[in-house]
Amino acid sequence: MSTARPTAVTARGWLRGIRVSWFAVVMLLIVVVAVVVLAPTVRMYTSQQQQISKLQQQNAAQKAEVGKLNQQIKDWDDPDYVKAQARDRLLYVMPGETSYLIIDDLPAAPQTAPKKVSTKVQQRSGDWSATLLRSMLEKPAASGTSSTGTH
Repeated sequence: MSTARPTAVTARGWLRGIRVSWFAVVMLLIVVVAVVVLAPTVRMYTSQQQQISKLQQQNAAQKAEVGKLNQQIKDWDDPDYVKAQARDRLLYVMPGETSYLIIDDLPAAPQTAPKKVSTKVQQRSGDWSATLLRSMLEKPAASGTSSTGTH
């Protein structure tokens, strides 16, 4: 009796079993070239679209600002508006009118009781001149810096 031994599939045998036509190779090369050529173009297109939308937003904001400025121009053409601005900004009044200017129209701040001050005289023991001289002659505390700049 003969026993059939299973054949091991190797990578080399598997690759030999694949049949590739020239047409498939050419089409694969065309796809690769198309991706290489079109990728930068698509990237540039998307960045330009982002730039366009950003500029459109800036344009809309500037149009709104121009609209506000045009409204201010129309307001200044109105004589009543000019009179109101002269009254508010420059404190002008019409002839025959009396102007009252209120300097301090805020409510008074609540008065707080002053802090108690000690009436007891404090005395220090020792001579102040000796303490001053000693503090100038002693080395500074261990803070890492000196007053002369040398170590």
